[in-house]
Amino acid sequence: MPQMAPMNWLFLYLFFSMMFILFNFMNFYIFLIKKNNLTIKFMPMKSMNWKW
Repeated sequence: MPQMAPMNWLFLYLFFSMMFILFNFMNFYIFLIKKNNLTIKFMPMKSMNWKW
């Protein structure tokens, strides 16, 4: 494309592939942190089961 900056197509492919992989890793670890926070938050309620 003549109006585009002189970048290599291989560089663009690698750049967008790395951005996609990084976004997926970030999404995965954010989901893990939210899931762990929920389990830590509700842990004391599970230990409050008193047997009289």
